Amino acid sequence: MKQDIYIGVMSGTSLDGVDLVAVSFEPLRLHATLTAPFPNELRQALIALTLPADNEIERMGVADVALARLIGESANQLIANHQLHKDDIRAIGSHGQTIRHRPEAGFTLQIGDPNLIAEITGLPVVSDFRRRDMAAGGQGAPLVPAFHQAIFQDDHIDRIILNLGGIANISVLPAGKPDKVFGFDTGPANILMDAWCFQHTGQTFDQDGAWAKTGIVNQILLNQLLSHEYFTRPFPKSTGREDFNLTWLLDQIQHVQQAASVTLQPQDVQATLLQFTAQTVIDAIFLTELKAGELWLCGGGAYNRTLWQAIAQGLPDWTLKSTSDMGLAPTWVEATAFAWLTHQRIHHLSGNLPAVTGAKGLRVLGTLTHR
Repeated sequence: MKQDIYIGVMSGTSLDGVDLVAVSFEPLRLHATLTAPFPNELRQALIALTLPADNEIERMGVADVALARLIGESANQLIANHQLHKDDIRAIGSHGQTIRHRPEAGFTLQIGDPNLIAEITGLPVVSDFRRRDMAAGGQGAPLVPAFHQAIFQDDHIDRIILNLGGIANISVLPAGKPDKVFGFDTGPANILMDAWCFQHTGQTFDQDGAWAKTGIVNQILLNQLLSHEYFTRPFPKSTGREDFNLTWLLDQIQHVQQAASVTLQPQDVQATLLQFTAQTVIDAIFLTELKAGELWLCGGGAYNRTLWQAIAQGLPDWTLKSTSDMGLAPTWVEATAFAWLTHQRIHHLSGNLPAVTGAKGLRVLGTLTHR
């Protein structure tokens, strides 16, 4: 029997580009993948929109159109490159780019006009996944744990799925207990390391943590970063560039340098940022009731062996694995999750987990824009 194909589109807080997958479910089958890097002008525009500034509405409108064109044209390219038939594609699920996430104020905003994507591709588009959960009292994030539960939960082995994107989040999957699944954002993953690396080396990320490996962790700076109030908030909780950004990091560095009368070397800051990510992940996992099991890594940070080793050192009772061992490369997990959420929306099935987001109940997520 022919299976419907769903295209999932994701661009996260790392702001390095758009990931697209074509996938079918029951069983999970990955048909095609594509990454479309952001043109520099669009990337800078999106980064600027994540923080308050002048003329925001005009700049947002321009970026909204530009991003939608990139997504629509990239979806067409994915289809053409792999000779997929549009008649087999049920819908595109486009997360869009988050430019503001303020759950404490009851709103979240993703751009990338679904109307334009539908016009360019001639396919239905599901978008705006987060606000229905937020309307029900939830954080609107993270949304991927419901997908992790559907695909990765095991009857006999305790598992945690760790997504190391711009922001890190965990999905806690106790063996054989689907009603006990929960998760939350643990804090920054690559967002600060990437920003610091770009500022000092011109590289968009620290390949395999090689630069961080040349530095020495500064314990004073690490303690200062760990003092952010986000880490004392109870979960459900979520975060983003509003809490953790380069301006905030520079303020923390300046505070430490003035208080301790030291000058921090760039490579030492990078080493400290890597340990900061590792420590916040380790601390978050200690908050769960699971004491040991399998920790499955996905997201771009799963390829950073230095980060991998730092996490493993702090969690000796856990076996670290890559989701590629389950047949889904770390790069494609989030885009596949939004393809799955699109499948859920088309079939009028819930896509959130109230224990994760804090919503009042299960909700069907996403708005459908017809072709």
